[in-house]
Amino acid sequence: MTSMLFKLLFTFSKIGLFTFGGGYAMIPLLEREVVQGNKWLSMKEFVDIIAIAEVTPGPVAVNSATYVGYRMAGVLGAAFSTIGVVLPSFVIVISLASLFLRYKDTPSVKAMSGGLRAAVTAMIASATFSTAKACLGDVQDVVILGLVLFAILKMKIHPIICIFVAALLGIALWGGMMLIPGL
Repeated sequence: MTSMLFKLLFTFSKIGLFTFGGGYAMIPLLEREVVQGNKWLSMKEFVDIIAIAEVTPGPVAVNSATYVGYRMAGVLGAAFSTIGVVLPSFVIVISLASLFLRYKDTPSVKAMSGGLRAAVTAMIASATFSTAKACLGDVQDVVILGLVLFAILKMKIHPIICIFVAALLGIALWGGMMLIPGL
C-alpha cells in the first residue's frame, strides 16, 4: 500500500510539475501516465473521468487525480494524488511570482510567454483529439458534439447550460434508467 501511495504521489507530482497551462493542458500527460504508462484506467474510463471532472466543481486535473488516487488506494490514495498534482504548481507560483512581476515586460519573458502559450494550445488540441477519438462512438455522440459547439461558438450560450442540456440529451438518447443501479 505504501509503495502505491508514493507511486501516486510521484506520478501526479510529475504531471503537476511538467504541465503548464492548467487542467486541459494536463490531459495528454494524464492520459500518458494513467492509461498508457501505469494502466490504472482504460481509455474509456479515462474519458469518463475527464467528463465527470469537467462537470464537478474544481480543476479538471485535481478532480482527475483525486478520483484515480481513490480508485487505486482509497482515501489516502486520493490525498496523495491530489497533493502530488497541486504541490509543484504551488511551489513554482510562490517562488516565481515576485520575479515574474519584476521582469514581465522584458523581451525574453514576453518571448517565453508566447512560446508557452503556443505549447499549451497544442496540448489542449491534443487532448481534444484523443478524447474525441475515445468518446465519439456513434451518431448521437457526434450530433451532441455538433450541437454543443454550435451553441457555444455561434449562439454564445454559456458552457454550463450546454453541459446540462447535453447531459439531458444523453439521458434521452441512451436511456437514463441504466444510470440508477437496480432499476
